[in-house]
Amino acid sequence: MGQCINEKTGAVAEVNVLITGYFTDYSKQRVTQAFPQDWRIQIVEPEQIELFISEANVLIPEHIQVNGELLNKAHNLKFVQTGAGFDNVDIEACTKKNIWVSNAAGVNANAVAEHIMALILGYYKNISYLDQAMKNREDETKLVYVGGELAGKTIGTIGFGAIGSRVAELAKAFRMKVLAYDTNPNRQSDDAEMVDLDTLIAQSDVITLNIFLNESTRHLVDKQFLAKMKSDALLVNTARGPIICEEDLIEALKNNVIGGACLDVFTREPLSVDSELRALKNVVLTPHTAGMPDGTKFHEKRYQFFVENIERIQRNETPHNHLNQLS
Repeated sequence: MGQCINEKTGAVAEVNVLITGYFTDYSKQRVTQAFPQDWRIQIVEPEQIELFISEANVLIPEHIQVNGELLNKAHNLKFVQTGAGFDNVDIEACTKKNIWVSNAAGVNANAVAEHIMALILGYYKNISYLDQAMKNREDETKLVYVGGELAGKTIGTIGFGAIGSRVAELAKAFRMKVLAYDTNPNRQSDDAEMVDLDTLIAQSDVITLNIFLNESTRHLVDKQFLAKMKSDALLVNTARGPIICEEDLIEALKNNVIGGACLDVFTREPLSVDSELRALKNVVLTPHTAGMPDGTKFHEKRYQFFVENIERIQRNETPHNHLNQLS
């Protein structure tokens, strides 16, 4: 039986992994099979978290806040493993409870970068519009739309880590000019010209957000930001919804302040069925699937990374990509 050592008592405990999120039955099966058979894997909807948290020694949280209130009920928790983003985890509170926290930054970078390029291509090639027109048996000779080529356009990536740098590589293959802004002044690349943020906003035909959500990036994209963009520019967000002030973006899209947007993430998820974003013709939407391309909320490299990190916790070793340090 897979086991974890309780550092407080020295007792051996079963590996009990609790995953929160919205999964289909088939998705649950795929995810469960990614872990060793002798581990206990529980996949529950966020609303059920308090019924299961007391037994878990590993938590993989989606659509929940891991805060002090929840941690007070997590009597056996030793490890919180997130995806790339970790804005839903109170790292300081975890540290006080002697709980490791790690993220999986970079693990699905290629999948996300490919999704970004797919959104951009779909937007400029009008794939969704033309597909629906064909399926609705519309008169092909009377279709009205505006498209374009990527070659010669300027793409700007805000954030130049694993995802941003991979986007740059892919964009270069389409003969795009690549600009990049990053808060780390040491980031350099042959694939991109490093510039300040205002230069990137003003010169880019496409802006893609590839940064973490924190208090300095929350609502980075607001009315003022959007007003600085080119009037026909495309905004792409596969990072975190609250990086954009959604109300400001909707107004900008409705009033043609910018050309359009491709969004995989939203302020509140799942996206409300009544959201105005669903009705806008200059928007392409996907349901936070950029990092999990096979349609079952499963990405093999991601779960391989999770398993390896949990095994490190079992051996009382420091997990990869740890966001805190335990004494």
